[in-house]
Amino acid sequence: MTPRNSQPRLKEGNPTVKDVVPEVLASPELEDLADVEVPVGDKDPVESGSLDHRDFDETPFWKHIPAYAGVDREEFLSASFQMRNTVTSAKDVRELLTGLVSEDFLADIEQGLHEAPMNLRLTPYLLSLADWNDPYRDPIRIQFLPVASTRRPDHPRLSLDSLHETEDSPTPGLVHRYPDKALFLPLDVCPVYCRYCTRSYAVGGSTDTVDKEGYKPQDERWKAAFAYLASRPEIEDVVVSGGDAYMLPPRRLREILEVLLAIPHIRRIRIATKGPAVMPMKILTDHRWTDALCEMVDKGRELCKEVCVHTHFNSTHEITDISRQAMDLLFRRGVKVRNQSVLVRGVNDSAEEMVRLVKQLSYMNVQPYYVYQHDMVKGVEELRTRLEDSMEIERQVRGSTAGFNTPTFVTDVPGGGGKRDLHSFDYYDETTGISVYRSPAVDDSRVYLYFDPIDLLPAEGRARWEQSREHDRMIKEALLASGLSGMELAAQD
Repeated sequence: MTPRNSQPRLKEGNPTVKDVVPEVLASPELEDLADVEVPVGDKDPVESGSLDHRDFDETPFWKHIPAYAGVDREEFLSASFQMRNTVTSAKDVRELLTGLVSEDFLADIEQGLHEAPMNLRLTPYLLSLADWNDPYRDPIRIQFLPVASTRRPDHPRLSLDSLHETEDSPTPGLVHRYPDKALFLPLDVCPVYCRYCTRSYAVGGSTDTVDKEGYKPQDERWKAAFAYLASRPEIEDVVVSGGDAYMLPPRRLREILEVLLAIPHIRRIRIATKGPAVMPMKILTDHRWTDALCEMVDKGRELCKEVCVHTHFNSTHEITDISRQAMDLLFRRGVKVRNQSVLVRGVNDSAEEMVRLVKQLSYMNVQPYYVYQHDMVKGVEELRTRLEDSMEIERQVRGSTAGFNTPTFVTDVPGGGGKRDLHSFDYYDETTGISVYRSPAVDDSRVYLYFDPIDLLPAEGRARWEQSREHDRMIKEALLASGLSGMELAAQD
């Protein structure tokens, strides 16, 4: 019997490769394919727009902001221009946006900043990418500029340091939660401040609502962290975060990486930075910083150790041709880049946007790694999504592209349990929004709870949360239903 697919499936008048892909004629290696007829496939032709993740904005998009109208490409692509013109106050916002948005909107921002747990820090790059014709729904504005009118009350079970990082810190600025991994926080500043930052208890300086100690780049504090890491042979993996390593001078970045690479048992070092998403031109124009990073990646490879970058694109609205150029440069120089996103309501909480983000990241050689359920962070309740909705997004993303480019959707459970696959809960009540997780590798004696935002719950659930006497009762019900009521409940405050 002849195998069903032993011959190409052709029909009269089949187009040739050069008819379908004319550019094939420009590649000598493909000349032999030019006149081959294209077999008939079972798949329907792709829909218009399904390949738009390959499109990258090459226009001078910043010129619609009056203050940047006279800025040419070379100047705008300068990291020093971005840093000099970073937006840090309501006054800056007013000066830049007057005439582009309404007076009511500007007043809304001013009140929002007054109530926010994070200070304002926004690059001209991001400010230029926002749609100021529709600012309330713009994904960039939602992430970085608070407005008072959309704010919702914090969940009753929220705490400022919901992940309990300080409790897992043997010395300030070093978190040791997982057995073989540590998180080093050398500084407390970033190129931008995300409203939803899980480290709003320490990063970005004190605000009207939060008093912060922070992590200053002090030699003695760094030495104490290095001493602890060197003394713990089980630690093989170190994340350098903060704050943001993008803000480290090249000399200091090299210093940290040289020390970590010299510790024999450390095999993997991850540089965590929002920078490529919010100021990609630094990679292209701050040659000393980029060279320091790449040299340390090369040194790690010589030692058979991995030094890589973990960045943080949340939305395709943040990605331009400048982003692609920066990622291409790192790829050519052998730097592995992975991405971690946070699910944010109104930003990326649809399957369509998340699929497009995953594909666009993959197209510019950034590997989608994690998508986080939004942490229970003070002052940003309107940004969180329900676990139920997040799991549905994950279902639709999985299978849309190759498995190694499909991110894992996780909840970093409150109370210090670490990252758990969204679907790995022991119990989830969609009415009360309570999910119950275990984290045996971190602490096999505790259970950890995550709480959906109350405003998205069904009426019955919202009504119960309005009554404080019901709070403990709902938690006890969830623990009983999970079969874990005999285990210790991780603290929520």
